[in-house]
Amino acid sequence: MDSQINDRIEDALSDHQVLEQFAEQLQAALREAESHLPAGVLRLLHGEALGHPLHPILVHLPLGGWLIAGLLDFLPLQRSADTEHAADLALLLGTIGATGAIAAGWTDWANTRGQARRTGLIHGGLNETAFLLNTASLLARRRGKRGLGKALSGTALGLALVSGFLGGQLVYRHGLGVHHTLARPQG
Repeated sequence: MDSQINDRIEDALSDHQVLEQFAEQLQAALREAESHLPAGVLRLLHGEALGHPLHPILVHLPLGGWLIAGLLDFLPLQRSADTEHAADLALLLGTIGATGAIAAGWTDWANTRGQARRTGLIHGGLNETAFLLNTASLLARRRGKRGLGKALSGTALGLALVSGFLGGQLVYRHGLGVHHTLARPQG
């Protein structure tokens, strides 16, 4: 897709004053919550020890788990208790793994401004919705409601993919997280 088209899509989603107002309020609440955490936790969540953001590393586990679950749930495979168990396990691992990605993502987002802040708010909101839908899917599957569980996790996977597009915009259009590599001395 052409970057101008990507930018227009992002603009249509994020150029709204109500988002700016909500983002400002949410950032203030996040900063207040962060002020009660040990500084080492924030440095860890920002990925300072790695020399680059932690969030992009952590997103692979939830996306991988959720994608594998979706493939096992929806590809025309021979259905068996083993494939259902494997889908459930992948979904569980991805959902548990999402907690770290969510924490690191919000920590990075707390310092954004302008359109990156609004786009990041949508990106995070979609990811949290996917997380909650996948949690509900796990509960439905556990209660024997596999069809409902598959519908919930399938919807969550779609939201996570849209969110991934916005995450790409945050990096490639707005340079979010790039300062870690640019600040490194050339050797």
